[in-house]
Amino acid sequence: MTQPVPLRRGLPRRPRLLDAFCCQGGAAKGYDLAGFDVTGIDKDLQPRYPYPFIQGDAVAYIREYGHEYDVIHTSPPCQHDSDCQRIQGNDHPDLIGPTREALEITGRPWVIENVKGALPKLRNPVMLCGAMFGLATYRHRYFEAGGGLILTVPEHPVHVAPQAKMGRPVPHGWFGQFVGNFSGVPLARQVMNVPWMNRDGIRECIPPAYAAWVGEAFHTALGTLAVAA
Repeated sequence: MTQPVPLRRGLPRRPRLLDAFCCQGGAAKGYDLAGFDVTGIDKDLQPRYPYPFIQGDAVAYIREYGHEYDVIHTSPPCQHDSDCQRIQGNDHPDLIGPTREALEITGRPWVIENVKGALPKLRNPVMLCGAMFGLATYRHRYFEAGGGLILTVPEHPVHVAPQAKMGRPVPHGWFGQFVGNFSGVPLARQVMNVPWMNRDGIRECIPPAYAAWVGEAFHTALGTLAVAA
């Protein structure tokens, strides 16, 4: 791992954030709300992504250009570690290790987000849940922090509301899963605050509220590193 790269003095009003493996931009929306200038990168074209977008290999791009951003968010494809993909016998690349290696040479604060199945590969991750942010979905996601980023786990409310089964309609007062070939795209858009997304984007996305919370921690990390520099 290289030594941290000194941050530029006099950071711009909106620090630059790279949103790697960005899909349709759930995380990006949260970081925008938190005050970041967001650019996304994904191997697949993402016409619904609402911010500047680069199509390409995210890991290679981080290695070459990651140091040009102030902070980096990554969501390596979770299919390798998801229950439904294992049940179906599908094979997907495992990019958590290569992503971490690329992030560590940038000298920037970073985060790796993934699903519960990836826990054995994540280092001291913090779990976020929709109930922490008043969302009618649990959608647990795990965040490994590095490069000077510190995440302090929020209080996790007890799961009181019942959760609809995967792919089933969501009764009134229940929480939705919104994964797989789920029904109720309009409800999912409303619950997670992602009105521009289709079903494909929703079933994989991070609710913007999660990223907005991480974004505040990124601001703290930038302030600490700027003082140290």
